[in-house]
Amino acid sequence: MDGLKRQAAARALEEVRDGMKLGLGTGSTAKHFVDLLGEKVRSGMKVVGVPTSEATGAQAEQCGIALSTLDELPRLDLTVDGADEIDGNLDLIKGAGGALLREKIVAAASDRMIVIADDSKWVDALGRFPLPIEVIPFGLAATKAAIADVLTRHGVGDKLTLRSGKDGHAFVTDGGHWIIDAHCRRIPDAAALARDLNMVTGVVENGLFVGMARMVVLAGANGIRVVHRA
Repeated sequence: MDGLKRQAAARALEEVRDGMKLGLGTGSTAKHFVDLLGEKVRSGMKVVGVPTSEATGAQAEQCGIALSTLDELPRLDLTVDGADEIDGNLDLIKGAGGALLREKIVAAASDRMIVIADDSKWVDALGRFPLPIEVIPFGLAATKAAIADVLTRHGVGDKLTLRSGKDGHAFVTDGGHWIIDAHCRRIPDAAALARDLNMVTGVVENGLFVGMARMVVLAGANGIRVVHRA
């Protein structure tokens, strides 16, 4: 599986040109992309990266990739990131690593987003993977109840789990927030659900990336498959 992820990352790297301003994703597949990009940089390629997490930033620095921020570079040429689920519309669930807020901000600031994954992430419909919802810690019980109401209205169940960190306490994102994972099973209308979740007071952002990916690179036993948004 790790080899497949690296193959997908290598194919995405073919889309990178000298002088580009890049969003650098977070997660196991994006980590391969940053490693391979670092090899290109050490061979003379000039790029600037905006990391989507503290972990990615530290890795990019170790790889010798020049870094910046969206305050200095408010528009990027390309973001390359992974996904937890991808459907036929190229809509995504992201956030298993807890970086969904920064990932979505960086993707929205990019002219193009490429998603890299092994082909197990390709699904008929989003929802089997728990949907991360980033929330403010204050008033958690009220926020959870409002989220459950939204999920029930959308017919996707109301099972919610507060994500725990390795220490057993609530997982804390780079932004200082918590994450509620919603076990939806199958999401019939991702755009509508994303909109309604973000209307809940206390919700910062959700892990539905709708209409953002322009290209998906899937690596599987039969090789690389590239899917473009229609």
